[in-house]
Amino acid sequence: MGEGVDPTQMCQSLVDKVARSRQLTAIAEPEILVLFEDWLEELEQEAIRAVKGGDAGDAGELARRLKVSTKGAHFLLSKLEREGKLRG
Repeated sequence: MGEGVDPTQMCQSLVDKVARSRQLTAIAEPEILVLFEDWLEELEQEAIRAVKGGDAGDAGELARRLKVSTKGAHFLLSKLEREGKLRG
């Protein structure tokens, strides 16, 4: 993913919209929502494996590994930490 796209903003915006599903259905096709949710879930799983496996010690390393911006990696890490997915 190029640096011209800010996945942090994109993800945060879409995650917020997913939480408000009634509003989202009015502005997005269900097929697109499913694709985004699948992509985000795969990205999260890859991030969890990288962090727990010691392959990503910080957001910069994770960003390079996942091919996202550093801001995107920070977003993923904070989201996963808030959800308790990086424990254990």
